[in-house]
Amino acid sequence: MNGTGPSGGCIEHDGLEIAYLDWRTAAGATHHEPLVVLHPTGFCAGVFDPLVPLVGGTFEVIGVDLRGHGASQTVIAVDQLGNDQMALDVLAVVDHLGIDRFCLLGVSLGGGIAIEVAAAAPGRVASMMLCEAIAIDSGTREAHHFAYEGGEHPLAVAARRRRPVWPDRTTVVESYGSRPPLSILAPEVLDAYVRWGFVDTPDGQVELACAPDTEANIFGSAERHGPTSTFERLADVTCPASVLAGTDTNLERQWFEAQARLLDTELVLVDGSHFFLFEDLDRGASLILKHLG
Repeated sequence: MNGTGPSGGCIEHDGLEIAYLDWRTAAGATHHEPLVVLHPTGFCAGVFDPLVPLVGGTFEVIGVDLRGHGASQTVIAVDQLGNDQMALDVLAVVDHLGIDRFCLLGVSLGGGIAIEVAAAAPGRVASMMLCEAIAIDSGTREAHHFAYEGGEHPLAVAARRRRPVWPDRTTVVESYGSRPPLSILAPEVLDAYVRWGFVDTPDGQVELACAPDTEANIFGSAERHGPTSTFERLADVTCPASVLAGTDTNLERQWFEAQARLLDTELVLVDGSHFFLFEDLDRGASLILKHLG
């Protein structure tokens, strides 16, 4: 990208262009463990960029822009946004890069995709770290009234209201950095998100790389292969796994307790929000090294 950052690449899979960032050359790593990192809904692989220098002595990091996100092809149709489909995209990228065995780190939606990858390719995943993975058993989903008035999840409604076009990246950083949830991110992470999560438009403005409808359809659809289907896949995960959650998350702790039970591990609580991994870079790197290194 700039001589010190990751190189970017793109493959075609399932009729779509799937982009990735590869930090291996930038970090100068040669024989370290490959680590595939998977981002939350609406974000992109670039959000991990500030963490890579802190773990590059142990891992060779590759990040995938999940379909509909970052530099990957825009996808809005619900039937093309399944967690299982995104997992196969990830495997296609690591195949393209000639990586046989690797570690997995997934945050939020990325955690759900990591579960699907580990279940689909059990012999290839050395270990997995889930940070508030969105995987929910069907009973809990029903008990917490996921059928909302008006037919849409509140996060889907909020996603559709996101402003897609901005004058420039500086304006985006100033706005996002002034209010939650993104104001709690380390400044370097917010800068990285705005750098890779927006695209330049012909008129000199910038636009969200992940379309609001894409984000909304991931949050809101009960028709796609989503959180409940992914929860069932936990039974097929055989690699060592860690399950982490924030103490101040707005999600139900029991979701993550249930994941930990099925993976035969203890839930690890970390001070912070749903995005705790990105709030303090030194702590985030320490957690990665502890649970995957």
